[in-house]
Amino acid sequence: MLQTILYIVLPVAGIVLGWTIRWIYARFQLSAAEQKAERVKQDAIKEAEAFKKEAQLQAKEQLIQDRNQQERENRERRKELQTYENRVNKKEELLDQRSLEMDKKDKEYANLATQMERREQELNQKEETLRTELERISGLTQAEAKTLIIQSLENEARHDAQAMLNKIDQEAQLTAEKKAQEVLVTTIQRLATETTSEIAVTTVSLPSDEMKGRIIGREGRNIRALETLTGVDIIIDDTPEAVVISCFDPVRKEIAKESLERLITDGRIHPARIEEVVQKVTREVQQKIYEEGEKVLFDLGIHNMGQEAIRALGRLYFRTSYGQNVLTHSKEVAELASMIASEVGANRDLAKRAALLHDIGKGAETDSDQNHAEVGAEMVRKMGEEPRVVNAVAAHHNDVEAQTVEAIIVQIADAISAARPGARRETVDNYVKRLENLEDIAKKFPGVEQAYAIQAGRELRILVNNEKIPDDQVKELAKSIAKQIENDLRYPGRIKITMIRETRIVDYAR
Repeated sequence: MLQTILYIVLPVAGIVLGWTIRWIYARFQLSAAEQKAERVKQDAIKEAEAFKKEAQLQAKEQLIQDRNQQERENRERRKELQTYENRVNKKEELLDQRSLEMDKKDKEYANLATQMERREQELNQKEETLRTELERISGLTQAEAKTLIIQSLENEARHDAQAMLNKIDQEAQLTAEKKAQEVLVTTIQRLATETTSEIAVTTVSLPSDEMKGRIIGREGRNIRALETLTGVDIIIDDTPEAVVISCFDPVRKEIAKESLERLITDGRIHPARIEEVVQKVTREVQQKIYEEGEKVLFDLGIHNMGQEAIRALGRLYFRTSYGQNVLTHSKEVAELASMIASEVGANRDLAKRAALLHDIGKGAETDSDQNHAEVGAEMVRKMGEEPRVVNAVAAHHNDVEAQTVEAIIVQIADAISAARPGARRETVDNYVKRLENLEDIAKKFPGVEQAYAIQAGRELRILVNNEKIPDDQVKELAKSIAKQIENDLRYPGRIKITMIRETRIVDYAR
């Protein structure tokens, strides 16, 4: 039992004793920590006080330095202000002196003004006296004399101006005529082209008259197939070893001619073979049209031309006008226009481009009743050409007014190309007769004194008697003459009729 109690008491006593020892040790450590904390606190207080004293000393030193700096700046500013004040005082003294001088001058000027007014009054009195005396001597008032002087000066100025204008006009005409002759002669001398052009042949030679029967075929099926596919009329008559192809379209005429020659060479002539050959020739001709258009553009150095324009130019290769190939003529006009433009200082590229396109309407596939200039202008407008080119194309036969110098150059180049000896096959007799017929038709109307056909028969200028034909009847007379020309003559394009009525009054000074 005692042993059991000891087993229980001893551990408990050990625990109590251990806890007591730990408590005493903890109290000792707490006391030591509190003492250490008190020492740290006291040290911190001492350090803070020392830092505070040091900061106060630094602040006092900084304050003293700032105060000294401010005093220096104040001294400098006081010096500057003193300097400015001295300068202002000097300026005030100068201004006072100038003010005194100005007052003195004002008084002098006032005296001078008084003297001038007195002298002016005296002069006015003298002027009035002189004016009265002059009016009495001349017998004219002041207004009448002024009007007379103005009229005299005006007449003299007009006379001098008119004399100068006449002199300038005469010099300009002489210079312009000489310069124009030089430009045209130089241009024509620089141009070297063929004087004649090949005319499209419409007759196809046959190896023998037996070939005519083969061309006609059984019941005429071969010739009908050829005419239907090509759109031409094939005339087979008594002409030995030849057939004639008739068509207003030169492209279709060329296709028919080439197809017929190939069929004759091949010997196989029947509808299926005819269709095959015509299709092949059509493709080749279309390709040739495009190649001819590209060739002329390359030769002239013209770029940026659309495919539609190239084909339209190529079609001119198969067109002729009075025996002159239209594409060759257009190329020649472009070269002439470029030369003339370079001589007179105009736009060479614009003149060359417009000149090349000026007859493009002749190759148009249209049934319009408009002339080729109007058709060509509409074509180039749709091709996207600029307005100056469109105007040059439309105005090259004076159908519309030329708006640029390049349009005038195109007219000149076109006239040179068409008028060169050998350029066109129209005979001189027919040409003169056509002009005479134009003039005779106009002279038959009462009141017409003279009629002149100009511009190669494209314009008719008529002089009417002003005593027989009043102004209100001139328009009706022009319409009547135009109607008579339309009924009696056949001509390409249009004819412009210009009526001239002049009232001339002559008097003599004796």
